[in-house]
Amino acid sequence: MPGVSFKFCTAKVAGEGEDADPILRVGPDLGLLGVFDGMGGAGGRVYDTSDGRHTGAYIASRFARNVVERLMLELIRPEWNLDGPATAAELHRVLASSLAARLAELKAPETTLRSKLVKALPTTMTLAVLQRTDQAASTYACHLFWAGDSRAYAVDPAAGAMQLTTDDLRSEGDAMRNLTDDSVMSNCISADTEFHINHRQVELHAPFLLLCATDGCFAYVRSPMHFEHLLLSNMREARDVGAWQKGLEGAVTAITGDDAALALLGVGADLGGFKKLFRERTTEIQRRYIDPLDELNGEVQHAEQELARLRTRRTEFGGELWGAYKPGYERYLAAEAPAGEEVS
Repeated sequence: MPGVSFKFCTAKVAGEGEDADPILRVGPDLGLLGVFDGMGGAGGRVYDTSDGRHTGAYIASRFARNVVERLMLELIRPEWNLDGPATAAELHRVLASSLAARLAELKAPETTLRSKLVKALPTTMTLAVLQRTDQAASTYACHLFWAGDSRAYAVDPAAGAMQLTTDDLRSEGDAMRNLTDDSVMSNCISADTEFHINHRQVELHAPFLLLCATDGCFAYVRSPMHFEHLLLSNMREARDVGAWQKGLEGAVTAITGDDAALALLGVGADLGGFKKLFRERTTEIQRRYIDPLDELNGEVQHAEQELARLRTRRTEFGGELWGAYKPGYERYLAAEAPAGEEVS
């Protein structure tokens, strides 16, 4: 499987990040990628552990990651095709029982707090399993397993970025709307609530990029097009794979308001090959989408600054006019009241 691969995991607060280190395993004709995002709001309860006090979200993402990696390394083999629905059922069974056991180990005291928004050890998961199915045609079966709003993408030199998973959100909005909607998650992995593992199988033809990412990577960009451009423009500028990884990680860190984790696998070319393959796509997305949106955004910022200036001037000018008008307006209010009489 010629190609490139890298991963990163950044924390908004050092040492307290609730995204787990991504899974990234590459073998002959096989690939395994996965990300896990502990849900800090729902899983904010703090537990005492052997390595210190941590939130349920912090524990859940790391624990689920390790459970899933062990299971998938047992299940995926180059000589046979993965049974997607059966694997989704097995992932659910193992995660539900393992998280329940882990929660019992933590020996948390009972609480009377009951809320649909509070969960024990909650985390998202997005997993991509790649198996080569046709040596001559470089065709791959890609199995996607997920719960929550972390995502998997395929990026093709002609079609560009394609979202492979559907966000588990109550709003059911598309990727653009979800950048501004603050929708509640409709499904996530946890130790004390019902959940399900989604499955989808797609066919990919090399060369392509495959990546899994938590929402810290894509939820703070201006548009889905900006996320693709972030990925491709950093590849274009990189002298090697390590520089691509560092550049992309730095770009994500500069804009995100959250922890962020990403695992990427490029199949069918080396870095130089992918640069050539994506040269036209990178230029096209810059010209057709990024530049017009950024230009309009600049106009909006200018208009907002001008509006703020006018509002400030309105307040100041109103004060000046009031100062000229006030003496006559308050002539009787300012006069001394007669002796023994109060001014009401």
